[in-house]
Amino acid sequence: MPYSALTKIFVLTSLSFVVSLVVTPFLTGFLYKYKLGKNIRSNGDTPLFTKMHAAKAGTPTMGGVLIWGVTFFLAAFFWGFDRVFHINSFHYFNFLTRKETLLPLGAFLGASLVGLADDFLEIKKLGKNKSGFRFRFKILLYGIVAAIGAWWFYAKLGFNYVNVPFVGNITLGWWFIPFFILAVIATSFAVNQTDGLDGLAGGTLMIAFFAYGVIAYLQGRDNLAAFIGVVCGSLLAFLWFNVNPARFFMGDTGSMGLGVLLAIVAFLTNAPLLLIFIGFVFLLEAASTVIQIFSKKVFHKKVFLSAPIHHHFEALGWPEPKIVMRFWIIAAVFSIVGIIIYFVK
Repeated sequence: MPYSALTKIFVLTSLSFVVSLVVTPFLTGFLYKYKLGKNIRSNGDTPLFTKMHAAKAGTPTMGGVLIWGVTFFLAAFFWGFDRVFHINSFHYFNFLTRKETLLPLGAFLGASLVGLADDFLEIKKLGKNKSGFRFRFKILLYGIVAAIGAWWFYAKLGFNYVNVPFVGNITLGWWFIPFFILAVIATSFAVNQTDGLDGLAGGTLMIAFFAYGVIAYLQGRDNLAAFIGVVCGSLLAFLWFNVNPARFFMGDTGSMGLGVLLAIVAFLTNAPLLLIFIGFVFLLEAASTVIQIFSKKVFHKKVFLSAPIHHHFEALGWPEPKIVMRFWIIAAVFSIVGIIIYFVK
């Protein structure tokens, strides 16, 4: 029997949530058993941060495996029963297509695996500074992922333009490629900066993906909307265990992978500039870090008590849940603004 697009999205989102809820106790048990816990910086460079977060040392990280693992499993499951076993009832729920979801799924996995390796090295205190990959090397790795995505968009999907709200599509030609790479890297690292309090990154990411899911659905991109729904379902289950006090953290395998995915989804819906609104909290977090670093290097003064900005409010004495929930509200308001701008333009 035929199913509507909304039914497909609802079923896949719900299934992702349920599967993630069932899997999480096993994942957290594995992380606790093998002591894959977070190391809190204690080298003296960030004494205030170390003091505020000392109690979180040892809490399992790499929880982002749940999100990309469930997403990949459901994509492979329905694709396999549809395309390999040719079971017609699974065809309606197969959301893996070359045009809409193959690239974002591949980029999501690639970036998440890089983050997983970085998390593992940091936990085991490996690498030059015993803290995982060096920043320049991480830029290179995520740049490679972004470059592959840029080539796919430009050569395979025919994208060489970007939509400017209230103006229309602006053709960039080959300049689309460096613009894409810069946007993907910037978004991934901005999301990574946001992952600093229990539930903060997970909640703001779910809001941002939901906003782009609405845009994708109203554009008629049903498979992309379903894919985003699967991500939101697993994010919601992740949040169930990640809200304060968190049972586990997202880690780079979650924040970096989801940041890359968010940027690619923005390009697929031809609304990358709306990341300024839909991803406003990520922009705010990244900007506060850049301002802090610039001020310390140039003026030898700190603008914030601690950066990114959520740590500034934490240092002021705000309870962690209060900061997180207010940032969620800000994210929701700006995401609504972004959706309105897209459809009013």
